[in-house]
Amino acid sequence: MTEHSLWRFSRALHRAINERHFDDIEALIDDDVDWAIYGPIDMFPFLGARRGKEAVLEVIRQIADNIRVRRFDRETILLGVDSASSMLRYSLTMLDSSKPISLRLAHFAQFKAGRLLSMKVLVDTFDLVEQALGRPIHLPKIASAV
Repeated sequence: MTEHSLWRFSRALHRAINERHFDDIEALIDDDVDWAIYGPIDMFPFLGARRGKEAVLEVIRQIADNIRVRRFDRETILLGVDSASSMLRYSLTMLDSSKPISLRLAHFAQFKAGRLLSMKVLVDTFDLVEQALGRPIHLPKIASAV
């Protein structure tokens, strides 16, 4: 049984972020990759949609410039032949402030010949923004309890 593409990609991604070693990750990304991390792009400009290997590598470099992965736990994972989905919980450190950030996300990946073809990531953005601001966000009540 061969190793699933997700495991190779995951190791290479974390190595690129924490050690700034981009060669392994570059080899695992399709030239025409479709990539999107849905989140508050006004606060985190490296979030959002990108197309193509060079654009995605630049995003990974920007992430590496801003955060360090301390720990991650896969809460749930589903593997297909050329696909993978996971619910993940990350413990990160913001490099500019050494501030810890706890982040929950879901990702959906597709691979072709062992290379990442598509990656969609949904981030728990409300919690992320509160942590980044260092205070709770107070929203107006939309409906009252009966």
